[in-house]
Amino acid sequence: MNGKTIVSGMRPTGSLHLGNYFGALENWVKLQHEYDCYFFVADWHALTTGYEQTQELKNNIDEVLIDWLSAGLDPEKCKIFIQSKVKEHAELNLLFSMITPLSWLYRCPTYKDQLKQIKDRDITTHGFLGYPCLMAADILLYKADFVPVGEDQLPHLELTREIARRFNYIYGEVFPEPQAKLTKAKVLPGLDGRKMSKSYGNTIALSDSPDTIRKKVSTMITDPSRIRKDDPGHPEVCSVYAFHKVFNENEVEDIEQMCRGGKIGCVQCKRKLADSMVEYMTPIYERRQVLKDKPEYIREIIETGCENAAKIASKTMEEVRTAMKVDW
Repeated sequence: MNGKTIVSGMRPTGSLHLGNYFGALENWVKLQHEYDCYFFVADWHALTTGYEQTQELKNNIDEVLIDWLSAGLDPEKCKIFIQSKVKEHAELNLLFSMITPLSWLYRCPTYKDQLKQIKDRDITTHGFLGYPCLMAADILLYKADFVPVGEDQLPHLELTREIARRFNYIYGEVFPEPQAKLTKAKVLPGLDGRKMSKSYGNTIALSDSPDTIRKKVSTMITDPSRIRKDDPGHPEVCSVYAFHKVFNENEVEDIEQMCRGGKIGCVQCKRKLADSMVEYMTPIYERRQVLKDKPEYIREIIETGCENAAKIASKTMEEVRTAMKVDW
C-alpha cells in the first residue's frame, strides 16, 4: 500500500459482462493491492435513470457483488459496500447541492447526451440533473486521491474538483482535489460487432458457463467478405480478431497473418478463441458457482464493508458540519 486512496463505483445492472470486466473490474482487482480502495455498488445512481424499475434492483445488486468477488476483489484488501447503506453519501450530496450552481450541472456532457438518447423514460428530474453532486459526494466523502477513469469521464471528475474547490473556498479547506488515474481499458465489441450491451443481447457474461461461451463464440460476426476458408481475410473488421487481441495477445500477430493469407478459416479461428476464453474465464465461473450458494457469506462481507466505509464517512461529515458551522 502506498497510503493513497482510490474510490470507484458501478451501477447494479445485473450480471456483468466482459465489457464491464475489462472496462473497470480487471483494473480494480489490480489496484486493491496498491491503494486503499473503496468500491461501492451505486444503487442510488441507478435510480437517476431507472427510478420506475426498482423491482429487480435487489437481485441486480446481489449479482454484481457475486461477480466482483468471483473476479478477484478481496474484502481483506479493499472496502466493498453498497452506496445506500452509508447514509452520509446522501447527507453530503444534499449539502453539495446547496452550493453547486445550476449552470455547472446543465453543462455536464452526460446530462445532455442522455437527454437525447433516452426517449422511453422521463429523466427530466432533479435527481438526474443533480447526479454530479452525488458523484462528488461519493468521491470526496473518502477524500480520494485518485479515481480510475477513462478519458471520456474526465469532465465528470473535473466537476467533482470544482465542487471541492467551491466548498473549500466558502468554508475552509476540507477536501482534497482528486486526480484521474487514467485507465487504458481493453475494448471488446459485442458478438454482432456493435458495442457490447445487454440492450443489444450481444454480451458474454461472467456468469456464462464454458459451454455457453463456446456457443456464443461460434455465432460471432466475422469478415463478411470471406466466403471460402482460403479467401484472404480482413481482421480489422472481424469481431473474433478483436477478442484475440485480448485473449491471445502473444499470438495475435500470427493469427492476423494467417487470416490475411487465408491460412486459417473462421471456424478454426473461433475454436482457438473459445479455448482461450474458456481457460481464462473458467476460474471466475467456478468461484461464482460457489459464491452464489453462500448468501450469508456475501451479507457478512457487505456488512463489514459498510461499517468500515461508514467510519470514514462519519468522520468526514463531522469535519464538514464543523466547517459549515451547522454542527449544532
